[in-house]
Amino acid sequence: MALELSAQQQAIADGARGEGAAMAMRIVAATARLMGAPSLIPIASAHIDGALYHGDSGTHFAEKLVEGGAKVAVRATLNVGSLDLTGCSKNRLPSHERAMARRMMDAYRELGCEPSWTCAPYQAGHRPALGSDVAWGESNAVVFCNSVLGARTNRYGDFLDIACAIAGFAPYYGFHHPENRRATVVFDVSGLDPAFLGSEVAWPILGSLYGRELGDAVGVVAGITAHPSEDALKAFGAASASAGAVGLFHVAGVTPEAPDVAAALHHQPPQAVIKVTAEMIADSRRRLSTAMSMDRIAAVAIGSPHLSIAEFERLEALIAGRKLKVPLYACTGRHALTELERDGGRQRLEESGVIVVADTCVVVTPILPDIADAVLMTNSGKFAHYAPGNTGYGVIYGSMAECVESAVLGRPVFEAAA
Repeated sequence: MALELSAQQQAIADGARGEGAAMAMRIVAATARLMGAPSLIPIASAHIDGALYHGDSGTHFAEKLVEGGAKVAVRATLNVGSLDLTGCSKNRLPSHERAMARRMMDAYRELGCEPSWTCAPYQAGHRPALGSDVAWGESNAVVFCNSVLGARTNRYGDFLDIACAIAGFAPYYGFHHPENRRATVVFDVSGLDPAFLGSEVAWPILGSLYGRELGDAVGVVAGITAHPSEDALKAFGAASASAGAVGLFHVAGVTPEAPDVAAALHHQPPQAVIKVTAEMIADSRRRLSTAMSMDRIAAVAIGSPHLSIAEFERLEALIAGRKLKVPLYACTGRHALTELERDGGRQRLEESGVIVVADTCVVVTPILPDIADAVLMTNSGKFAHYAPGNTGYGVIYGSMAECVESAVLGRPVFEAAA
């Protein structure tokens, strides 16, 4: 079926709102044709992943939109950039790359985007309504938006995200169609120890396993008896989207489109049922650690997705005023940083040796020291997945409590008291 633009959409493509908006609309329309979408739909908001510097062409693209007079037509928050504009942390970007990264971040602000600079916009007040259509980028933000909030978005990649925000429309395909949100796989965790399922360490491990097993399929997690926290769902979604290509998951009795397993399946039989065993969990946890040596660490990094205030409170309680022997990088957004500074939490953490990183994170820009054969410890399934390739560090996975004890003692410590 050929794409049909409305009179309003065609007018934008023809330049009614300026050349920048026309370019954006043409990009959206061309993508819709490639995806076989019959039409475009209006969107309520966007979350933009394209402001992270990967090369000069990205900066030039954003500046071309600015030169064309483009402005976002809907609310548009910004994902992490390459620079910590708050000054909390420093990175090792060369001068040219630093200048281009700053120009890029400035251009997105000129387009009217909110300078949120966080991969957890849903914890910074950007929470689209259940059933609303949006255009979000960044894998963890997408999966949280679809799954936990019940809004509807596809995985909008860099530059298509800002094009949708400027146009105010997105291609009508994928998860925008209610029938494509049906679970086809049951991911049954009822055989696992309830104590494990109630622990913080469980959710990145489960998410990593889920992502590898399901790929881009939609599944429903069955067998959860205790309602997980929002931070636990955040960790599950981030790990599943990193290890696989998950854009939407359901948790029976927890997420809004899955009051029970039958509803998540749209009352149809599943194509597959995966019975998760303790052995599968043990294997998933082992896979999260890639370091050749498990007896040393150069740093600890947490906060991918960005730390919430609740996670900062837990971090401070675990450190309990002690001094760290290796640096602990705590990545967060400025929405959490503001609250953290209000009660003196940032100062207390920094006095212990924590390095707060805002607006960005240690995996997407060079903040970690350049050390050969270095090992990073983390409680993040997403960090564990991306750190080896992006930073060169080997990874050891552990709970937040284990990460803190390891930073205090300067060596990996496991089974620390939570």
